[in-house]
Amino acid sequence: MKQDTHRGAGRLTRTRLAAGALVAIAALGLSACSGGDSGGGSEGGAPVPPAASEFWVDPASSAARQVEQWRSEGRTEDAAALEKIARQPVAIWPTGETGGVEGEVAGVVSQARAAGRTPVLTAYNIPNRDCGLYSSGGAENEDQYREWLDAFARGMGGQRAVVVLEPDALPQTLTNCEGEGEQEGREELLSEAVRTLSRAGGEVYIDAGNPGFVTDTGKLVDGLRKSGVDQAAGFALNVSNFMNTQQVQAYGDRVSDQLGGARYVVDTSRNGNGSYDGPEQPSWCNPPGRALGTPPTRDTGSPQVAAYLWVKEPGDSDGECRGAPAAGDFWPQYALDLANNTPGA
Repeated sequence: MKQDTHRGAGRLTRTRLAAGALVAIAALGLSACSGGDSGGGSEGGAPVPPAASEFWVDPASSAARQVEQWRSEGRTEDAAALEKIARQPVAIWPTGETGGVEGEVAGVVSQARAAGRTPVLTAYNIPNRDCGLYSSGGAENEDQYREWLDAFARGMGGQRAVVVLEPDALPQTLTNCEGEGEQEGREELLSEAVRTLSRAGGEVYIDAGNPGFVTDTGKLVDGLRKSGVDQAAGFALNVSNFMNTQQVQAYGDRVSDQLGGARYVVDTSRNGNGSYDGPEQPSWCNPPGRALGTPPTRDTGSPQVAAYLWVKEPGDSDGECRGAPAAGDFWPQYALDLANNTPGA
């Protein structure tokens, strides 16, 4: 059975604090420190109130900007539906450019601190990222990666932030990069990243894939230990994937037990209807009929689950399939479908 991985699901990064983003922030009036008010906003309508969560809501997210655009075009029903995404905290995937990452992370951390919220960041720049597939890229070599990590850490500046570390990197190594050969030295490099980002204030979770990726939990546990999980806050599961929470937690609890009770976070951004099992392939790439999952929260009801997070922004493309744009580009129609398939506000 083919593994249901999340190839190509990582966001293509963009500099959040560019002039255009600041304009969007001003237009939306989406300060995460407020509960939202009825005044302000653009002529399209009132600003989208951020969710009541400890995590920071990006006022210039793709979804928030799309809400504003649709309001201005009179698509009020669609805009209201998309608010289900825009008002929720979603992880920021900073740029892979060493010269830009410090400023970008610092900007996010600064905004979150001013709002009294905790930012969620995804460190995604390891060499030979995604085994050279849909979300290929990353640092050219280990030394460049270390420089990037140092800049990322300087941007954090000792301020608390949740950091999801390198989606897919460890699982791909443990599965020999799907036939392309084991990526030697990955675990040690991840361990260095854990130390660097933890010292900078990071609550670091090493990505551990999903139940369909590394099925041998003993092998995964060994890899997590080599990657420094004992020095991290724990591990992360289901990043950019669709597996339902119950299925993921059953797997996560087994891994946690073998690690002596290590805690973990679950990406619930698009798992409201679970994984796609229809005839259209590939099943992992922008599957139809999916829905938003549990909004981000620390209130998980499980001592082993540290948080439910939205690591991937709902609506970001998994790759060029089913008429979608390139991996990481925001696809408004897919975002709208996710929102419309999700009952409630």
